[in-house]
Amino acid sequence: MTKRLCSLVLLATAAACHQPVRVGSAPELTRAVLRHSIDSLVADPMFSNSHLGLLIVEPLTGDTLYSHNAGKLFMPASNQKLLTGSTALVQLGAGYRFTTTFLSSAPITDGVLRGDLVVAGRGDPSVSDAMMGDAMLPLRAAAESLYARGVREIAGSIVKGGNAFADTTIGDWDWGNLETTSGAAIDELMFNEGVARVTVYGGDKPGDPVRIVTSPARTTPRVVAQFMTTDPSTVPVPAARPGAPAGGGRPGGTRSGMVRGTTDLRGPVPVVLLRGWVAPRDSVRATVAIREPASAWLDAFAEAVAARGIQLRGTVVRTPDAPIEGLTPLFTMASPPLGEILPKFLKPSQNQIGEILLRTLGLEKNGAGTADSGRRVVERQMLAFGADSNGVVVRDGSGLSRHDYVTPETIVRILDGMRKRDDFKVFYDALPIGGVDGTIANRMKNTPAQGNVHAKTGTVDRSHSLSGYVTTTDGKLLLFSFQHNNYTTSNQQVERVQDWIAAQLAGHPFLKR
Repeated sequence: MTKRLCSLVLLATAAACHQPVRVGSAPELTRAVLRHSIDSLVADPMFSNSHLGLLIVEPLTGDTLYSHNAGKLFMPASNQKLLTGSTALVQLGAGYRFTTTFLSSAPITDGVLRGDLVVAGRGDPSVSDAMMGDAMLPLRAAAESLYARGVREIAGSIVKGGNAFADTTIGDWDWGNLETTSGAAIDELMFNEGVARVTVYGGDKPGDPVRIVTSPARTTPRVVAQFMTTDPSTVPVPAARPGAPAGGGRPGGTRSGMVRGTTDLRGPVPVVLLRGWVAPRDSVRATVAIREPASAWLDAFAEAVAARGIQLRGTVVRTPDAPIEGLTPLFTMASPPLGEILPKFLKPSQNQIGEILLRTLGLEKNGAGTADSGRRVVERQMLAFGADSNGVVVRDGSGLSRHDYVTPETIVRILDGMRKRDDFKVFYDALPIGGVDGTIANRMKNTPAQGNVHAKTGTVDRSHSLSGYVTTTDGKLLLFSFQHNNYTTSNQQVERVQDWIAAQLAGHPFLKR
């Protein structure tokens, strides 16, 4: 083995063994040296039972710098969002806006809307804290629009209208995801990405009742908290879990603790059930999934309407969806353009936006806002990018499904297809940036990959991926896709290999043969 090759293999080994990698001290990198170094990582015994694929390509020449299982199918986790996001940008355009239309079933006379106010959504994902800073802002603006049209009273109800997403409100997901915020439900009226924050405040002394506050809306979701203000010294210390470190302690140490319960959907309004304990003058917080997002949207809007001084005589009607044919449109609320929504989708890897985009593609391109309809649009776009039909299986828009499959070759085809487009910068800038933001904000720091790599992560149980773009020191843009399934080592070990490869590519000029 040459001294140069030995040095790089040692660097590769150090990356896999938790040691810091000093990329700046690496010798000249050639393709042969890179391939031998990556081979040494791929062949590490800790990966011997796993399924690993990697493809690195220089797109202008079509040169393949490294390939391993590039034509094999992998479960991509949130790398699936590359398929969804690229298809949405190509098919809908960066300027596409989601709309929500407000309609009246009767005229407005003497300040009274003398029927129902019907709200027909089309999946606007921007009614959220993440997009607006406060999810209530666009709903307050809609209430202001009503007020500006002279409405001081709604004689009827606020009603969900239309049925843009005539499909289940969940993806093709495992049941275990459904009570988590990652697996929050979606609908054509979407409030705060399907999640809410609940804070339980303790009273002044043990035995006092607690106070419950929800946000961003104060009236939704409905919460039943089995809480009482409790003296921390009376809370039993939980038994240590098998394999857990010694010590233990009460939930949150000597502070308050909350255990997430379930969502009861049996009544007319979903109810979130929580239990736990809270110390005097303390508080405990939880983020909970909203099981019926349209209900939450309508309740939050009714709250905004009341705050603006408009009286609602009726109720909030969630089901069934009212027909909108023949109703009088009052106004339409539009989202920010898709180009501004994509970073909020790709950088934090937001699942619900992925599911909304999938159904929106089906609605706009096939006339049906369902996952099946959207899948066909994504599959057609993959073929247009040059992917093999055997190289992709689409089941959802987020990658939370364990039935999505894709090859590294397909991912690289997507990256190359987007590179050639006039709106490439929109896509490129929407991706997480190594050591800077998104899901790789804390990775690749203090290496040449920091601020250089633009790439999408993907993580579900036993699946870890990283795919995107890296620029060499002489300005060559490289495309890469790293897929890894069925490993029994830690995610951190997988990430060290991914990050080492990215840093090597970023820290050298385009590789000589």
